[in-house]
Amino acid sequence: MNNGYKDRKYLSIVSDILEHPEFLKLKDIMHHGMDRYNHSVRVSYYSYRIAKLLHLDYEATARGALLHDFFFEDNESIDKKERAEVLVNHPRYALMNANKYFTLSEKEQDMILTHMFPVAPMVPKYLESWIVDFVDDMASIYEKGFSLRKELSAAMSFLLVISMNALR
Repeated sequence: MNNGYKDRKYLSIVSDILEHPEFLKLKDIMHHGMDRYNHSVRVSYYSYRIAKLLHLDYEATARGALLHDFFFEDNESIDKKERAEVLVNHPRYALMNANKYFTLSEKEQDMILTHMFPVAPMVPKYLESWIVDFVDDMASIYEKGFSLRKELSAAMSFLLVISMNALR
């Protein structure tokens, strides 16, 4: 597993998910300027670390967070109306897929279903679910910002080349 996270305890908790053929399909779906697999791993790992630090159920947190975006619709290649529908409803799609391939606790299901609060109206029941919601929000902001920085850098380079050619 070359996902950048070397914590053996974390990997022992989630390795069955990370190696599952259906979950691996998330590597082919763009999400916040990166693939959905790596976004999910980032949210899972940092949620796990916070839950562990707070002496909460870090195992359920690692697993529930990893499955929070386990859906296959490519929301970056659809129109704005469809994107809004996917944004609100994808926690249900992710939960259906997660239940299809894995045995989940009530807490893990809650993390998946409520990770879009308040955009999706389901309120988290567990502190671990609030952590996943918060970490997902922060990861999304970071990833989108990184993606926008790359686009801006490319645009600035293009403008620099154009202006240099115009000065000749």
